[in-house]
Amino acid sequence: MATNFWSPVILSIEIAFISCIIVFILGISFGKFMANRLFKGKSLIETIFLLPLVLPPTVVGFLLIIFFGRNSPIGQLIESIFQQPIMFTWWAAVIAATVVAFPLMYQSCKTGFEAVDKDIENAARVDGASEFNIFLFISLPLSLKVIISGVIMSFARALGEFGATLMFAGNIPGKTQTTPTAIYIAIDSGNMDMAWLWVACMIGISFLMLFGIQLVRK
Repeated sequence: MATNFWSPVILSIEIAFISCIIVFILGISFGKFMANRLFKGKSLIETIFLLPLVLPPTVVGFLLIIFFGRNSPIGQLIESIFQQPIMFTWWAAVIAATVVAFPLMYQSCKTGFEAVDKDIENAARVDGASEFNIFLFISLPLSLKVIISGVIMSFARALGEFGATLMFAGNIPGKTQTTPTAIYIAIDSGNMDMAWLWVACMIGISFLMLFGIQLVRK
């Protein structure tokens, strides 16, 4: 029973951790680029970035199947490289979690970078600092609290992803069965004891992460 219980929990944490690393890199990159920048088409790009926040998970899952399925150019390219389709694999679950978590990280990073005092950055430029050094030693440290909050929220979102994961990665025990999908199967099969244990575990993890956000913001 212990193995059956911990397998989806550990898998969920692993998937959320990897997806969090990906959205951290993407969120900081795009957030920094879009912050305080005006150009034609910016609103459209930001709308696309934030769309997974409002789309039903089944729609996200459907679009992932369309973009990465065996009949798509991307899916065929991946299959030719790795000799297997990406659907119903561990990486499919990571992609699904990354897509739904990215908007939270992007919005947090963009908000953090926009809040940085531009006079400080301009003073560093006058003193001869490169844009990379300004970003690394001024913009990033001054935005750190907001970025950390974004990381925690993104991790929590990836950890709780259900609909897109179920459609795109499936529910293969030990391979793609995350805690949310395990809860669904447990309830569907009438195994309420296991469902309650997983629910309690998810509540505990989520509580700790939200509590961490409150501590960071103080």
